[in-house]
Amino acid sequence: MTFRLLTDQLHNRLADQGHPDVRPAHGFAVGRLVSSHGATTVELAGYLGVTKQGAGHIIGELEHWGYVERTRHPTDGRSQLITATAKGRDLVTCVNTIWQDEEARWAGLAGIDSLEGLRSTLQTYIDSTGDERPPLRPVW
Repeated sequence: MTFRLLTDQLHNRLADQGHPDVRPAHGFAVGRLVSSHGATTVELAGYLGVTKQGAGHIIGELEHWGYVERTRHPTDGRSQLITATAKGRDLVTCVNTIWQDEEARWAGLAGIDSLEGLRSTLQTYIDSTGDERPPLRPVW
């Protein structure tokens, strides 16, 4: 329920800030493109844990909305490099700001020590999986 409430809050606020069509899969894709300075469709598919066709669909929507652009790959003439546009980088900035606001809200509700304890507990759980983590597969 917490995940759902946070996700809904995030997307409601993104819509209010001019990003009404973005869903979790789009955000994960643009975030990856910003942090990696671009990727091919195959690389993005691997990161998202979807097929090349699925990644192509996500990229097509993001390109249509102005969040990404395709350019010639600098070292592989058969591939295109997908990179985030200024609008895509703005989206990532908006998401980060919203998450910071939500964490501050949690700290206000539960106290900073409780929030830090929760963060530590969740990190311990993640660390306990070792290298057996599944691909990041966002919910639609």
